[in-house]
Amino acid sequence: MTGHAPERGADQRVGLRAIVLEVPVSADLASVIAATAQWLVRAYPTPGGALTATLAEVQARQAVTVAAWLRYPTSIDAALLVVAGPGGSARLDWLAGAESPGPVEPWRTWVDEVVASWAACLLADPALAAAAVAALATGEHMAGLHCDFRRLTRPDETDRGAASLLRHPDLLAPVADLHRAELLTRLYPDRAVA
Repeated sequence: MTGHAPERGADQRVGLRAIVLEVPVSADLASVIAATAQWLVRAYPTPGGALTATLAEVQARQAVTVAAWLRYPTSIDAALLVVAGPGGSARLDWLAGAESPGPVEPWRTWVDEVVASWAACLLADPALAAAAVAALATGEHMAGLHCDFRRLTRPDETDRGAASLLRHPDLLAPVADLHRAELLTRLYPDRAVA
């Protein structure tokens, strides 16, 4: 084959070696993260239009992602969650006054109460959120990734305005207080939590 470029073998194809064939540990958490973030956004709705709703959803998703990665730090933990199930939103709906008179929407069964509580803690306190993100630095979920949780840890005025209810400590308190002690123990294991 003179005059033609040599054919590349399968191992020489551009980018093929860069593809990771293993399922990332976070894939097992995707449904829980999506459902729990959706629950937070619906329980603490955003005043405003599409832009503010999107900014609030991004903040909720970042908080829930950090909370889920802390709660289920290994692939075994995430796999066990898939087997056991997250528990659903019934208690959270009752606490937030968001109980639905009709049949339960299927996505609500994927809401994780502990993750929602931890996310509420993180949304109400950016310093705590920064400590949570720092705690993830060496975990399985962050391996090989660069994640920017700026909207969670360093919200600007636009972020705060878009998520005024979602970040309001008094409104979040009933949900945040459910499992705050466990979050603080996870982040600060050497401190006694009162």
